[in-house]
Amino acid sequence: MTPMATVRLAAMTLTCAACLAWRDSAAAQDPKAEIGRLVNIGQYAEAERIALAGGAPLAVALGEVLVMRGKLAEAESVFVRAIAGRAPQKLQAEVAVAELAERRGDHAGARQRASSVLGSYDALRSATGADHVAAGRAFMLLMAGDASAASRALAAFDRATAADSSDLDAQRLTGDLFLARHGNEDARTSYLAVLRRAPDDARALLGLARVEDFEGKGTALATVRRSLAINRALPEALAFAARMHLESEDFDSARVYSQRALASDSSSVQAWSLLGATAWLAGDSATYRRALSAATALQPRPAEFYTELAEASIRQRRYAGANLLAERAVTLDSSSVRAFSVLGTNQLRLGNMSSGRATLERAFALDASDARNKNTLDLLDAMQTYTTIDTGRFRIVAPPDEAAILSLYIVPLLNRAFDTLSVRYQYSPPTPVRLEFFSRSADFSVRTLGAVGLGALGVSFGSVLAMDAPSARERGTFNWGSTAWHELTHAFTLGASDHRVPRWFSEGLSVFEERRATPGWGASATTGFVAALGAGKLRPMSDLSDGFLRPRFPEETQYSYYQASLFCEMVAERKGLRALPAMLMAYRDGLDSPAVFQRVLGLTGAQVDAQFDQYMRTLFATSLAAVTMRDTTAKSAPPLQATMLRAMAFMKSRNADSARVLFEQAQRMFPQYAGTDGPSWWLTVLARDRGDTTAALRSVSEVTARNEVAWEANLLEADMREKRLDVVGAMAALDRLIWISPYEPELHVRLATMAGARGDHARALRERRAVIALRPADALDARYELAKALAASGDVRAARRELLSVLEQAPSFEKAQALLLELRSKGTPGGMR
Repeated sequence: MTPMATVRLAAMTLTCAACLAWRDSAAAQDPKAEIGRLVNIGQYAEAERIALAGGAPLAVALGEVLVMRGKLAEAESVFVRAIAGRAPQKLQAEVAVAELAERRGDHAGARQRASSVLGSYDALRSATGADHVAAGRAFMLLMAGDASAASRALAAFDRATAADSSDLDAQRLTGDLFLARHGNEDARTSYLAVLRRAPDDARALLGLARVEDFEGKGTALATVRRSLAINRALPEALAFAARMHLESEDFDSARVYSQRALASDSSSVQAWSLLGATAWLAGDSATYRRALSAATALQPRPAEFYTELAEASIRQRRYAGANLLAERAVTLDSSSVRAFSVLGTNQLRLGNMSSGRATLERAFALDASDARNKNTLDLLDAMQTYTTIDTGRFRIVAPPDEAAILSLYIVPLLNRAFDTLSVRYQYSPPTPVRLEFFSRSADFSVRTLGAVGLGALGVSFGSVLAMDAPSARERGTFNWGSTAWHELTHAFTLGASDHRVPRWFSEGLSVFEERRATPGWGASATTGFVAALGAGKLRPMSDLSDGFLRPRFPEETQYSYYQASLFCEMVAERKGLRALPAMLMAYRDGLDSPAVFQRVLGLTGAQVDAQFDQYMRTLFATSLAAVTMRDTTAKSAPPLQATMLRAMAFMKSRNADSARVLFEQAQRMFPQYAGTDGPSWWLTVLARDRGDTTAALRSVSEVTARNEVAWEANLLEADMREKRLDVVGAMAALDRLIWISPYEPELHVRLATMAGARGDHARALRERRAVIALRPADALDARYELAKALAASGDVRAARRELLSVLEQAPSFEKAQALLLELRSKGTPGGMR
């Protein structure tokens, strides 16, 4: 060793010695604070050393560190000695022992000890902040079966904060309590209060990540990574990250994070459960058995393990398997609110309505404060008034005032979809397929999640579908026909793949099938989508499921649907339509996406990402140049936006010719765009205003052929075509309007009149029945018109029955009398001559 090296080594030794001396000095001055600091950054071994050196005053702190390290037996011994020795934090030791009992699955023992803690707490003449925290923790152990326990726990944590505002445990626990009761806003407030005082608090950051995940925000994974950057060994954060990756169908990452959590705390049943769930879903039986064995050693009746597996299976849309797992969980633990909640909600997803309700009632009896279970039970009460229409193949469930009008259209559509998709995917889902309509989006959200806030229009659990009724949304915001076709497609793609298809591919196929079903249906290109493509904001296919689960910006979910459907179009164009069901079969065989790409497409995952990106850039080459900035340093708007702004300025100044020229330029820049704020619509308006119906129809067709919710455009097209005596075209536009909103009686009257004039009796009868279903002010006249349509179709017997029924209510109804006499004079009930 050189002299200089010797000097450097000596200096390092002195420096390290100085650091140790400083650290020991800090620990000596406030050892509890130092232990907290070390725990926060994951230095558990050093925290244990300081706590051990502190003797009896730090016994509880030592036990808590041992729990974090997974040394549960040692921790319990420390707590028991602290209790026997009447340590200053005796209540904390007692509640810690109760929590260890709960962790083993000994609910009765945990409740008994928690009650003992609260008895001692009530007897205190003067309680410290730590005593209030201990009481709050005890109340949290009693929440199952005690509706008041949650509020009493909250009160205890509030008293703890009031007694010692520097102790952040109470505020963290307050956040945990709120989140457990789905109070995400209050939970966020609590965690942020901690972070204002301690910006690097790893557990508060984890809590914030859990809130963000609860709300479906795309920031949750980034937030938990911030927590792990501070404490890379925090087991709960590692387990949370594992669950997030598992939800995203990233089994490799889920496995890695589960193993990291276990490396930090091998006593974590949650981490073993997540490792087991990952192995279960990936088909890794050896790892699954190892995880189950470890969980059982920690919790002899491992209900938590099976509940975690059931929830993971539900998130992967494997509902039948989830039911078996949840049933196993409730068998192992008949007091588990979580297990009963998971089972009951899943039974409802499978259409087992009576058993699902009974199971949720058991969960509610155990814990009446669970908002999701209460919401679902309240909804089931309301649904008892719904009308059910059975057709054999389908079961339509809808509010009583909408069932008749909706079933007129949805049953034929679903039959057509079923027949079409059965051929395409060589699979048919079990029947009857149950479709539930909800006239309030909040009710649909509760049916799906147990809580309000779901932004989707519909959901498919296989043979059970649920969706907003058209009355639940503002007219012109969604198409209920394409939504129903979309959700029914899921029943085929889920079933054909044995519920193994990844979310992105199943959604992509559903949107793809919407567009194949009817021109104009399904997602279409927008300026925002193309701009996101140009800016590199769209996810690669390998990461697309997160675009649905955790969007990074408000429009990302919508863009992900369209992007996934474009992938299906690319596959169909390059490999043929048969490649799409072939991919489903490959997923059914247990392959992951890279292996599916290799088998069916002959491409690696990286090649798929590259080819698909190029496919989109080629498809939108013209519009990409129009919606993105060519010079990023320029302050001017992109070409399309600038052109539209100039055109609108000419519109405002009534310079129609100049506006038309610019709108035509804009249309060439983005030919796929069909929004009602786009150039095609404004060209329609200009052509209509100058009386050029030929040009107006040409332009409006560009909108209605691509935009499934264009109410005004379709109405204008119907009017113009009817005036030009293009009855077929007018009827097509009116049909499209009904799939946007079926609640306008005059549309049905118009369509019935046109259909009757053309001899399209089936459509005329449907429309006359639709008018009646809408409960018009003059119901008798509507029924008279139905009788006329029946007679015109040749069904004289039905026409007479209808007229007689009308005349029973209004004997002096002259038009009905005249038609009845006319029918009698024309011959026998077999038909008209």
